[in-house]
Amino acid sequence: MTIREAQEEIIDEFSMFDDWMQRYEYIIELGKSLPLIDAKYQVEKNLIKGCQSQVWLHAECNDGIVSFTANSDAILTKGIIAILIRVFSGQKAEDILEADMSFIDEIGLKEHLSPTRANGLVSMIKQIKMYALAFQAR
Repeated sequence: MTIREAQEEIIDEFSMFDDWMQRYEYIIELGKSLPLIDAKYQVEKNLIKGCQSQVWLHAECNDGIVSFTANSDAILTKGIIAILIRVFSGQKAEDILEADMSFIDEIGLKEHLSPTRANGLVSMIKQIKMYALAFQAR
């Protein structure tokens, strides 16, 4: 599945909900389905700076494909990183770097987050792209 296809799928899923309380519940459910990060990666160097909650993000690149695992100590934040991982894990570094992020606005996520959570979302995206940039430079 391409990045755009994953984004379209998420947009479709979010369009099924009438209000933001339902969407928040859905985001929390997505967080519960996030595969657990290996404990050895839940360390200081994998913490995303700029997040109000603690968010650990680990990336690996095998045969040009970037895989992400993550965890957070906050249930909503865990759901947000789960959405991002669903879109970007299993993709090529250059595709991650070129990805259009407008799907975030299309599902209304940024406008329905507190300012600190919205900043955290930006930090998560930035960290995902930094990993992709590092892998692409190899």
